[in-house]
Order: sequence, then C-alpha cells, then structure tokens
Amino acid sequence: MKLVIQQKVFSWGDKFTVMDEYGNVRYNVQGEAFSIGNKLHIYDTAQNEVAFIRQKVFSFKPRFYVFQGENQVAEIVKEFTFFHQKYSISGLNWDTEGSFSAHDYSISENGSPIVSIHKKWFSWGDCYELDVSESANEIITLAVVLAIDCVMAADDN
Repeated sequence: MKLVIQQKVFSWGDKFTVMDEYGNVRYNVQGEAFSIGNKLHIYDTAQNEVAFIRQKVFSFKPRFYVFQGENQVAEIVKEFTFFHQKYSISGLNWDTEGSFSAHDYSISENGSPIVSIHKKWFSWGDCYELDVSESANEIITLAVVLAIDCVMAADDN
C-alpha cells in the first residue's frame, strides 16, 4: 500500500495531508503551533485521533514518543554517529537504514521490510511517498516516519 504525505506550505505549525496512491485523503496531521517541543496529532477522515507524536524537550539526543490512545507504542531516538544518520525505534524492534539526508530510507523488522520512504523532488512543499508492506502497520508507520521527519527538520534549522 502506498501513502503520500504532502505538507501544507502556508500554515501555522505543521500540517500534512496523507493520501493513498489514488489521491484519496486518508489522514490529516496537525501540529501544535505554540507548544514547547514538537507535537503532532494524526486524525483519520472522521477526525478521530489515531496517533499522537510528542518530542521530549530536555534530552541529550533528539527523542520522540508515539502514542496510540493512552499507550506509548514507540520511542524514536537519533543516535550519534559520525558518517551517517541512525535512528533507533524502541518498542517495535524496527531498524532503519538508507540515506536520511536524501529522504530515501527504509524501515525493517528482522530483515523484513516494513516501509520504504522516498522524497518526491520538485513538489510544492515537502512530499514523501511511503510504500507500506502491511496495512496493519499503516498508522504506526506513518507516525514513526513523521517523527523522523521532525528530527531532520530540527537539524536543518
């Protein structure tokens, strides 16, 4: 299953629309404009919150938590490396690899692909294509990719 994340360019805070490969809106992502640390809410088309992403503000390494309901399901941490970016994803036993600076990377579990992410260049605002291997992982995969994007955006600033 393919998902396309399209950033809304002129908006307060982070706003993304997530569509399927046919252009149907699947999710809306809304950031909190005036909060300490990044906070993103993922809503389905009925405006039900399906996931929440929160940055740990006072942390030595960039760290984000993903929640579904009241349950924390993942912790994403940017690891210190000298030559390439590396992220650990606790709680899911997922591994990351690829070129994060080029926005071309993948996430796998024990060698089995979970999702591959590719940035669409020459688009209005940031646009990413996710190729999700199982629809059961769709929401959590989307949340993890958005958390990694928050870390990369903070590094760029």
